[in-house]
Amino acid sequence: MTPARPTLRINDVAQRAGVSPATVSRVLNDNLSVGQATREKVQAVIEELGYRPNRVASNLRRQQAQMIGVVISDIENPHFTAVVRAVEDAAYRRGYRVLLCNTDEQPEKQRAYLGVLTAERVAGAIISPTEAKAPEIGELIDHGTCVVAFDRDIADRRADAVLAANAEGASTGTAHLIACGHSKVGYISGPLRVETAAERLRGYEECMKAAGLRPMVAYGDFRYEGGARATHELLASGATALLVGNNLMAVGALRAIKEAKLKVGSDIALVAIDDPPWAELTDPPLTTLAQPVRAMADAAVEMLLERLGGGRKRRKRRVFDFEFRHRGSCCNQGAPPEQPATRA
Repeated sequence: MTPARPTLRINDVAQRAGVSPATVSRVLNDNLSVGQATREKVQAVIEELGYRPNRVASNLRRQQAQMIGVVISDIENPHFTAVVRAVEDAAYRRGYRVLLCNTDEQPEKQRAYLGVLTAERVAGAIISPTEAKAPEIGELIDHGTCVVAFDRDIADRRADAVLAANAEGASTGTAHLIACGHSKVGYISGPLRVETAAERLRGYEECMKAAGLRPMVAYGDFRYEGGARATHELLASGATALLVGNNLMAVGALRAIKEAKLKVGSDIALVAIDDPPWAELTDPPLTTLAQPVRAMADAAVEMLLERLGGGRKRRKRRVFDFEFRHRGSCCNQGAPPEQPATRA
């Protein structure tokens, strides 16, 4: 029989590298306080010895993993894909790793994943909630986890929040279509149980009523097929311009417009909320209202680290304005005046 290989310990690595066990631990946890030369020497010894740390034991000793939980509502939505990438980049630069959870807009999945974050003792969590009033969010905070609401607010006032000015953004898009000469501007809305959908609908309706026009609303549930159905419904009602409540529904809208043998930009004007990478590749390119996702992600991670560092106790809330990106899918008039990037 082959003799069992002795279990390597962090002290073995430290002795071989000529550093303290604490220095080895800092290297393993990507602590940026270790100099580059020392870091490379320790990493070389780790590779030479084939040392693999016991992460479970390490986390138990520290009582908290250097991990940030990110809970999003729909991983298939390019907006949330961009959010995850931006948060991961911002967290990694600061020495944290990301644990991703996707709820698919299902309350039961949100409950299950928040339970996982509690059990894993993550340092903090950035959450785009399916249910803003879910008690498990409060339970996560009760366990000492710092929480930042992202994209959608959380009812528990102990959580910080990074949000977009949804009502104002929808109003900007609607006003632009009206300024292009359209009186029959239809709106494709997401499900009203979702905060962002309700706010965007409010912004659209207020703008239409202020202009003396009748709102024309159809519901697409933030999904591709729903966007197509809603577009057919609004075209049948005589809409000559559409504001679409998110990028997945915009794909459905483009399909429905093609099926109706209409041309975007000439037969039907189109503005979409969210600015996916493909928006410039359509013919004509799609006019959009873009959220500053990277700036929002940086703000969320900074808020989380402020809380973790004990430097702030009071709740913080930041609201970012949409950027109007005028392209060819509506009239040729210029974009509205620029708006400020953030609000307290």
